[in-house]
Amino acid sequence: MNFTKQTIGVVGSGSWATAMIKMLGDNRVEKSIFWWVRNKQTADYIKDYKHNPNYLSAVSVKIPKRNIHTDIRTVIAHADIVILNTPAAFLKDALKGITPDMLKGKIIVSAIKGIVPDENQIVGDFLQQQYAIPIDKIAVVGGPCHAEEVSLEKLSYLTIASRDTHVAALVASLIETRYIKTNVSDDIYGTEYAAILKNIYAVAGGICHGLGFGDNFQAVLISNAIREMAEFVNTVKPIDRDIKESAYLGDLLVTAYSQFSRNRTFGNMVGKGYHVKSAQLEMNMVAEGYYAAYCIQKICNVHHIELPICSAVYQILYENHSPAEAISRLAEKLT
Repeated sequence: MNFTKQTIGVVGSGSWATAMIKMLGDNRVEKSIFWWVRNKQTADYIKDYKHNPNYLSAVSVKIPKRNIHTDIRTVIAHADIVILNTPAAFLKDALKGITPDMLKGKIIVSAIKGIVPDENQIVGDFLQQQYAIPIDKIAVVGGPCHAEEVSLEKLSYLTIASRDTHVAALVASLIETRYIKTNVSDDIYGTEYAAILKNIYAVAGGICHGLGFGDNFQAVLISNAIREMAEFVNTVKPIDRDIKESAYLGDLLVTAYSQFSRNRTFGNMVGKGYHVKSAQLEMNMVAEGYYAAYCIQKICNVHHIELPICSAVYQILYENHSPAEAISRLAEKLT
């Protein structure tokens, strides 16, 4: 598919944002790339040395230093397509001062795998309600894909979902490389909810590992998790979808098992006895599953959905239930 030259604005400077900068830079489609980096010291370092000093520091940044800014309004003003790459909990703060008029007519891409906490909304709904972005102008990036493997140029697959598949195809055309293959989907809600739910299941897997459960139990846990995921997305946003596709099952598997999974790491610390807040402080990156567990529980209450694994994680993280006791109760419900 042929598209006119696009200008891309990337918002965020963590590991996934840095991986996105790499993919966009390695992609062969002619484009201009602008990058919003919150911290001036970090931005200056990237301009001088072409590397992010804090995340994926081996990645070479292939964009001109004049295109790296600490003023988000400058990046958004230049962009035809805005890619949001902050943790969901920090999205509102990142967009502070941005008005609906500033985003009007632009394609907004969420590469965020979490829920906006106060509003208890997925990013797509948040953008529609707070910034009047039409649903057909929103796209979502789904996995399975860890930023660390992107930096190593390991063959990876991304799903780009939008209700307008032409928008999804445009975004896909700008990030595919020799090591990134892309799929296009019209299931924007299922892709986004699956990306959120898998973080909770990865926390659960980490807790179980920290408690000493073995691979046999983990396999049963995750096979139950994909059934829970199917029940949730088919209830909240029913559509004809195959839950075994990589955007759902694949993303769940890599997040639940990978050494690079921050959510699994967070859960493992909790399972080993860390207090929740202590585990959060010790990690250098945000575990989206922590926030997601609260938000998904509230959505389940509204829709009267029972998700035993998500409920167990919620009880451990927010109701101070003993991890050993909560998982013991959960184990009796798994099949």
